[in-house]
Amino acid sequence: METNFNLDAAIRKVPDFPKKGILFYDITSILANPEAFKYCLDAMEALYRNEQIDAVAAIESRGFVFAAPFADRLGIPLILIRKKGKLPGKTLSKKYQLEYGEAEIEVHPEDVPVGKQVLVVDDLIATGGTLRAATDLIASAGAKVAGLFGVVGLPFLNYRAVLGNIPIKTLIEYHHE
Repeated sequence: METNFNLDAAIRKVPDFPKKGILFYDITSILANPEAFKYCLDAMEALYRNEQIDAVAAIESRGFVFAAPFADRLGIPLILIRKKGKLPGKTLSKKYQLEYGEAEIEVHPEDVPVGKQVLVVDDLIATGGTLRAATDLIASAGAKVAGLFGVVGLPFLNYRAVLGNIPIKTLIEYHHE
């Protein structure tokens, strides 16, 4: 794995999106850059290859993009955590608060390996609300949350207060907007 890769240069920063005063860290520029995307996957693999991870849970939708090839590389199951109403059949669901309202995510309980270690993946860790709901879902289905991964972390938004002592790994952190 190349350790001198400049991931910061590969991330597009969009001022005033989705509203004035917010600096949006857009990872779609990573996906459009094969070298940057490969760097992220290689880094994820290096971070977790010696960890006990039995499955990876991906949060819709950008979490899918990183978690699916990662799961393939490790030869482990991929669990999809989707927005309410997107999964057919029996689901477990969890509501959580957003700045502007409420959202709900779901998982198929039969996809979650009971008693096993699950890594939860999203593209970016901001306030931690979505990841907290996802970890609660995984735990309610009977698995253990081994850790949380995000390509980008925004610790200035105090996600640690929401996520507690769950191990968190990111590839790059921004400490202010």
